Amino acid sequence: MNEVSTLVVSRPDRSLTTTDRVARGLGWFSIGLGLAEIVAPGRLAKALGLEGHERLLQAFGAREIASGVGALSVDPAPAIWSRVGGDLLDLGTLAVGLRRGDEQQRRNAGMAIAAVAGIAVVDVLTAASLTREVSEDRGEQRDYSDRSGFPGGVAAARGAATRDFETPSDMRSDPAPARSLATA
Repeated sequence: MNEVSTLVVSRPDRSLTTTDRVARGLGWFSIGLGLAEIVAPGRLAKALGLEGHERLLQAFGAREIASGVGALSVDPAPAIWSRVGGDLLDLGTLAVGLRRGDEQQRRNAGMAIAAVAGIAVVDVLTAASLTREVSEDRGEQRDYSDRSGFPGGVAAARGAATRDFETPSDMRSDPAPARSLATA
């Protein structure tokens, strides 16, 4: 039985699914990161070799907070997908830091790229899981019409393997050794 997101269907009698918990964790993480980007853009820009892009970092911070609030909402899937888009923007911006700055700043930008890439994977998996839960909750079912199943029916399938299959000689049991031992 699949877990059903309580955030999507608002069923207070069920506990949160693992995906719900991850989405909420991403929401709080996003809000914290967004606050850091808004409050200390100069420090972040200096550490990552992005001096002169402080306003951009603050705009990214506002985006992170909006995504975080959305991730804590009743339907977090759109907000988590928006985080995926934001991750791509972050990776592109951090790539600028790799080309600029001193050795320490490039190292910091490289570590930040690795962290964002890891979070992006979590974002994609969470967003896909939430989207699947929503579609299942709406009663959308998978289409199996292209599968044959038992084209001749179940009755025709019974015993078909014994009629059409010949046991290879190396898989047959040979009663001859037992007879030779008995006669010896």
